[in-house]
Amino acid sequence: MGAFKAYDIRGIYNVDFNKDTVYKIGYFLPKLLKSKAVLVGRDVRTSSDEIFEALSRGIMDSGADVWTIGLATTPMVYFATVHFKADASVQITASHNPAEYNGLKISRTNAVPVGSDSGLKELEAMVLNDEIVPCRKKGKIVKKEARNAYIDFLKAFTPDTSDLNLSIDFSHGMANLIVKDLLGENHHYLYDHLDGTFPAHEPNPLEVENTYDLRDAVIANKSDIGIIYDGDADRVMFLDENGRFLQPDYITSLLGLYYLKKEKGRVLVDIRTSRSTVEYLESLGAEVHVWKVGHAFAKNKLRELGAIFGGELAGHYYFRDFFNCDSGILASLLVLQAVKMLKAEGQTIGSFIDSIVRWANSGEVNYTLNEKDEAMTALYERYVKNDSPTLVMDFDGYRVEFKDWWFNVRKSNTEPYLRLVVETATQALLDEKLADLSTIITRFS
Repeated sequence: MGAFKAYDIRGIYNVDFNKDTVYKIGYFLPKLLKSKAVLVGRDVRTSSDEIFEALSRGIMDSGADVWTIGLATTPMVYFATVHFKADASVQITASHNPAEYNGLKISRTNAVPVGSDSGLKELEAMVLNDEIVPCRKKGKIVKKEARNAYIDFLKAFTPDTSDLNLSIDFSHGMANLIVKDLLGENHHYLYDHLDGTFPAHEPNPLEVENTYDLRDAVIANKSDIGIIYDGDADRVMFLDENGRFLQPDYITSLLGLYYLKKEKGRVLVDIRTSRSTVEYLESLGAEVHVWKVGHAFAKNKLRELGAIFGGELAGHYYFRDFFNCDSGILASLLVLQAVKMLKAEGQTIGSFIDSIVRWANSGEVNYTLNEKDEAMTALYERYVKNDSPTLVMDFDGYRVEFKDWWFNVRKSNTEPYLRLVVETATQALLDEKLADLSTIITRFS
């Protein structure tokens, strides 16, 4: 079933899945997670209400109750899962995908994610194969109020921003529910009303073209920083005072500036993370651990390590202070804490990033391929078997390291891409290595 992914259930609604699929998911989910109630939130997409209705019917036909918190950011669902001691929760969202997409992010007790290796495969098998026998004693819908408690939780991390000039793009998404309650009305806000058709731009700030309006606002308003959230507010990206898009794994360094001056400990990064970030975190005394891409993997690893926080190239940031979950809004509040620290020292966020970046980085380059496995094998044969790398990581594609350069190649778990990141000691070497790797990869297109 095409909608069941590594981290969640997601696809084009009424193409990859429909309300009948959702009903079955709702019916079998309480059995999978051994829960008598399922907490449910939803984003503002035009299909979310219909999905909520079908999901709720399935849950109630299983005999379990639906605890609805209504419109919500995805992190608000994580918070409510812990706050209300729910043993199962679902956020109806397709996160950063275009408006025709939707999906379900599922968590269990303590907001522990349910991914392909921790229940989604079993749920998919139930949906495909098991019989549905509606329970005589149906469950009921119970309304729960989570927004105010979540805002109160976030206020503990919210700095005084009266001395900062901020431009913030809500992408017509769920950050609209929360951010002004924390930062007030006296900043420059873009697309600050909910609209599930996302008329201004796709709710994916990792695509730089979706940040151009924010860039123009930062420059026009002479802002200290630009902030842009994705559709469900579990991710956030940043622009510096000149409107320059900041690579998200560099922001992990800025979070290190906030946390590691107060407490030394472990930090989690994904397999694509720049050496510039790793070296800076280590200079602050962090013990840096590299792991797989994706929230279902990162949250469990953060919990296992007892790490203080973690960051990914895709703009997810995870926090021990937030049940090991990701929150775009919490990340932005902590980044603002760091920006205030820098401003007090006469630094800007842009000058800070420039001071820690020591390696030339390609960013993530995507290739649409028919033969992804064959391309990865060809790269392995060329650079691992025929060269002498200093380190090979093989738990999420390959990260192959040499003294003066490295690359990571991996298959996307959510989109039809082979993804490549290359980093080198110089720009000239980056151009050379990127060309060499691309030549091999594109043979399999």
